[in-house]
Amino acid sequence: MAEVITVMDIDDDNNPSPKPNNNNNKGKNVVVAAAPSQGKATPWVEKYRPQSLADVAAHRDIVDTIDRLTSENRLPHLLLYGPPGTGKTSTILAVARKLYGAQYHNMILELNASDDRGIDVVRQQIQDFASTQSFSFGGDSAKSSVKLVLLDEADAMTKDAQFALRRVIEKYTRNTRFSLICNHVNKIIPALQSRCTRFRFAPLEEFHVSERLKHVIETEGLDVSESGLAAVVRLSNGDMRKALNILQSTHMASQQQITEEAVYLCTGNPLPKDIEQISYWLLNESFAESFKRISDLKTTKGLALIDIVREVTMFVFKIKMPPVVRVQLINDLADIEYRLTFGCNDRLQLGSLVASFTTARSALVSAAK
Repeated sequence: MAEVITVMDIDDDNNPSPKPNNNNNKGKNVVVAAAPSQGKATPWVEKYRPQSLADVAAHRDIVDTIDRLTSENRLPHLLLYGPPGTGKTSTILAVARKLYGAQYHNMILELNASDDRGIDVVRQQIQDFASTQSFSFGGDSAKSSVKLVLLDEADAMTKDAQFALRRVIEKYTRNTRFSLICNHVNKIIPALQSRCTRFRFAPLEEFHVSERLKHVIETEGLDVSESGLAAVVRLSNGDMRKALNILQSTHMASQQQITEEAVYLCTGNPLPKDIEQISYWLLNESFAESFKRISDLKTTKGLALIDIVREVTMFVFKIKMPPVVRVQLINDLADIEYRLTFGCNDRLQLGSLVASFTTARSALVSAAK
């Protein structure tokens, strides 16, 4: 049953009065439908986000170090950096839960790239939060009295805001800890980097991604083949968030057993057998024949040329050829991918791809003589 929330208008006498929903008062009433089941609607990325440091899938050396510093009440300012989906935000949120428990939301200020984080925010919102002292009457008062400012995607902050943040960090160190999270550490000014203890979160190893996915599969009661699981792990490239999104979207699309083919079709990536076929054409067929067949396959299966180039590049590393030929071919493929990212014409770049392999074949024949 829908819950109806009436937005109250304030009249000139400051008395709230409900306005009827008619044509003269558009937007005055808001109807909010309560979802019958929030469990199924929750994205798995949030549903299975680690709640404690023990649940974090990988980087045990980093997690154990932060856990020990937290337990000993010696938590420094932190700078966590690395690719997306590697557990940076989950780790610091787990630290906050361990520190504050039920008072978690009152003791942290969390800002990310969707918030306005110019110099005014640093001077007002962050400084106001950091300058207030928190008191705890429990037995763990020293630990709980230190508040936490979490700046997610800090590399999106303006340079002026970062310079203003330097002084705020120094001034309020006694009762506030700052945690900066970013993907590109080179976009953080050196003055901020030197004030923080740095931890790099590398892409997750396949073993850790696979183990976490098996836990989700078991909890959700999914039917996933071994090849299907391997395909999800491979396409995630060490990004746990991406792996969970692929698994959930494939499950919603197939409604049956999640196989390798279902995963590739759902994500739009070329199947390994298609890449092998394309590589065979590039290495054995004439220019015109290879161009026509790859173009037809692209159209039939709706493949993106940039995905084909990336997969063919990985295939080139596996096949045996002279180092000089391999180096030139990889260099040509890198140039094609670079041009495709700028929106260059697909047919021209496909011609360049076939031409690169035609040149490589000629070099292979010359080397064999």
